[in-house]
Amino acid sequence: MKQFSVDEYHLPFFDEQGHIRKLCPLCNEYYWTLIPDQEVCGESTPHGCASYTFINNSPMPKRYTLNEMRECFLSFFEKRGHERIKPYPVVARWRDDLYFTNASIVDFQPYVTNGIAPPPANPLVISQPCIRFVDVDNVGPTFGRHLTIFEMGGHHAFNYPNEEIYWKDETIRFHHEFVTKELGVDSAEVIYKEGVWSGGGNAGPDFEPIIRGLETSTLVFMKYKVSDGEFIELPIRTIDTGYGIERFTWLSQGSISCFHAIYGPILTRVFELANLTIKDESLLEKIAEFSGLMNSDKTIGRNKGRKRLSKTLGITMDQLDKILTPIENCFAVLDHTKCLIFMLSEGVVPSNIKEGYLARLMLRRTYRSLRNLHIDESLFDLINLQIDFWSKDFPRLEEMREGILEILTTERDKYIQTLKRGRSLVKRLTWDLKNQGETQISTEKLIELYDSHGLPPEIVKETGESEKIDVNIPENFYAMVAARHENSPSFNKTKTFKELEDRVSSLPETGMLYYSDPYIREFKTKLLRVLDGKYVILEETAFYPESGGQPADLGYLETNRRKFRVIDVQKIGKVIIHTIDDQIATEFSQIIGYIDWDRRYNLMKSHTATHILMGAARRVLGEHVWQAGAQKGIEKSRLDISHFRRLTTEEIQELELLSNRVVLSNKSIDISWMPREEAEGQYGFRLYQGGAVLGKDIRVVKTEDWEVEACGGTHLNSTGEVGLIKIVNTERIQDGVERIIFSTGLSALKAIQKRENTLLNTSKILGVSPEQVENTTERLAIDFKETRREREKLMDRLAEFTAKEFLVDHSELSELKLITKVVKEENVGLMLKIADIIVTLEPLAVVILFLVEKTVHVVIMVGKEAVKRNAKANRIASALASILGGGGSGDSAFAQGGGPLIKNVSKAVQKVGEIIVKQLGGDHIIS
Repeated sequence: MKQFSVDEYHLPFFDEQGHIRKLCPLCNEYYWTLIPDQEVCGESTPHGCASYTFINNSPMPKRYTLNEMRECFLSFFEKRGHERIKPYPVVARWRDDLYFTNASIVDFQPYVTNGIAPPPANPLVISQPCIRFVDVDNVGPTFGRHLTIFEMGGHHAFNYPNEEIYWKDETIRFHHEFVTKELGVDSAEVIYKEGVWSGGGNAGPDFEPIIRGLETSTLVFMKYKVSDGEFIELPIRTIDTGYGIERFTWLSQGSISCFHAIYGPILTRVFELANLTIKDESLLEKIAEFSGLMNSDKTIGRNKGRKRLSKTLGITMDQLDKILTPIENCFAVLDHTKCLIFMLSEGVVPSNIKEGYLARLMLRRTYRSLRNLHIDESLFDLINLQIDFWSKDFPRLEEMREGILEILTTERDKYIQTLKRGRSLVKRLTWDLKNQGETQISTEKLIELYDSHGLPPEIVKETGESEKIDVNIPENFYAMVAARHENSPSFNKTKTFKELEDRVSSLPETGMLYYSDPYIREFKTKLLRVLDGKYVILEETAFYPESGGQPADLGYLETNRRKFRVIDVQKIGKVIIHTIDDQIATEFSQIIGYIDWDRRYNLMKSHTATHILMGAARRVLGEHVWQAGAQKGIEKSRLDISHFRRLTTEEIQELELLSNRVVLSNKSIDISWMPREEAEGQYGFRLYQGGAVLGKDIRVVKTEDWEVEACGGTHLNSTGEVGLIKIVNTERIQDGVERIIFSTGLSALKAIQKRENTLLNTSKILGVSPEQVENTTERLAIDFKETRREREKLMDRLAEFTAKEFLVDHSELSELKLITKVVKEENVGLMLKIADIIVTLEPLAVVILFLVEKTVHVVIMVGKEAVKRNAKANRIASALASILGGGGSGDSAFAQGGGPLIKNVSKAVQKVGEIIVKQLGGDHIIS
């Protein structure tokens, strides 16, 4: 990380006040203080620079609630010329590189900070709810210093080359006045620690004010853009401050923890549910004073901090764990349930991808903590309490209550099933590891088990260690997992277009005729440049370039009576490139373009229908629904939406009905370019259904009172032109994402006719009228089920008969009864039944069946008494499978294996006795 010189931090304010710059010998960081004999920076950290000295000893004369502190902060800056701005959503849908708003400055990156768009006010003040997962493992152990959801008070000023608002010195003065005059903290209590801040692609020097051990704020002077690790000066210098509203509230109350200060009655309720009482409050206060030691960072682990704390308090680690573990679980439950309701209220659906992954992580951590407290049945009571508590300031939580509870019910049930399946999965993994001579499950494997199967590391550890496999869980496990999913993957252009971008960067912006008139079919323009004989750049074009799930227009270009097929159109920067199917000469300045109009018109119908369906989906399924992807087509299109369960037939029909009502009502479609800040202010962040949109001005597509989106696609003038919308299929493409496949216009009619033909053909096959198909099919299905039941009964009898026959023809191996058979039977289920009956009838039996088809499938079952004598099915399977060129797995009583080497079946059969003798550990005779 870049370091800055003292000149960046030496301000007139410090000289006037008499501050001295010092170097902390423990954390090796510089700080400014009014106390000449101050020896350390005063921050409570794992380095042990200080402890909290505000517990039961607040530096403020007044106790504030969170609401009061928020209002105090906003009013203070409002009185000093800052315009109060409403908080942005916690889901950062205006960003393509970030899922959640993790700082107040995120609201204005990159458009305002990079000079693309003006700020909503300058200067401004905001209290922004933020979600941050980097410290998720510290939530609880540090008594509230770290939270996954918190409010960041930010006063921001954007300094332009020709307009200076204020910079470093004024920022420090504002902060000091707020803390000392507004909140009543003595000036000597405030230490200003130097730092370097970087985030969201920007960076700059910063100060981190410390009061009685607690870092309360971060004052960043953002003056750089970070590109490939290099710091490049920005034309706009931004004051980026972050005041911890919760931390200031905690400081004002001097309570044992931040959770006591913020959650009050809900914390009391959690303690009651967990039957948790604080027997020694003075000891807990002492622990709170040193809770900064519990911060698990890259340099000092939590266990090390806990050891230091136990030594300081004069109690054992076991005693400390017994006190802290249930309390930390209660704290985590409070933080995580609040985080969940905010995420879910803004349309995040738990899943295995994107922001949904992090919502699932939070729920599973919550459920784990509740189970540790033995109150997992209280999840929904706590969710309702949180909604009641926070909806006074954030009314959307109350509006979304029913949806939040419905999503959590579905997700909770999935998690319970995951835990049930998980133990057997871990057992299989441990057997495989032991067979490979491994004795430990790696951290990478732990993360893979969580990522792919949702298995918490605690379950893996419990199951793995019962199988004699070591499992070490990193202290920051969940932070490691979250870090892999917190940022959105950036878009990478193909190598071809990256190369072209450099070659067209000097050309003027291509005029976009498809926006000025989307119904244009042909046009005449100038030919500006041809690259490599096939990439054509025009002065203006009516060809729509591929974007936003809408395919590129096709057609042809004509010059000097020669036509060239346009096979692809892409926009690179501000220039549109047409790829043609043949070499074109460059001496012609004029060119005529012809659009494949039928294709374009069908794509316009599909794109307009996508917006119509999106509006219907929210009305039918709930406000949690957001677009997760879309692809427009000629015959079929698809719309992916976030939803927590499969669509029902009734919901699909309701979607169709609502959508076609909008078509028949012939609503007008208004398209306009609006300044970003104006569009967001008028329509909110639902604009970004299709993802983040670049630029100072955004193109807004509004379908009267039905739907409004920021969209770059081509659209119809009215919904009536769509003609008809037919949903032809739905499917679950990912956990939490439903795909709706639909057709429009004549393609929709063809889809309906195709289904009608299927019905007519079925009626002919059954020999009944179309109206009788349903009843006839139902009757046939009942008959089929009855036939299948009869077949099952016959199979059971056959299995019992065959089992007794096999048992008669057994070999004696010591006390064991060995049945080895090579069969051609294709019904594996029947063979399993036969083997199961044999070991039930004879507990000393060892059954080995070789099923020979294209490969060899081996089934091994071992009776209870045979297992006690050390005959193990999984070991037999592995040994036989190695002869057959494959692998095997299972447990002591049942295992399967096999391989492709059919020629080795006889050899494997001959080796059965020898393999079992080795297991029994002695000389045994087969008779």
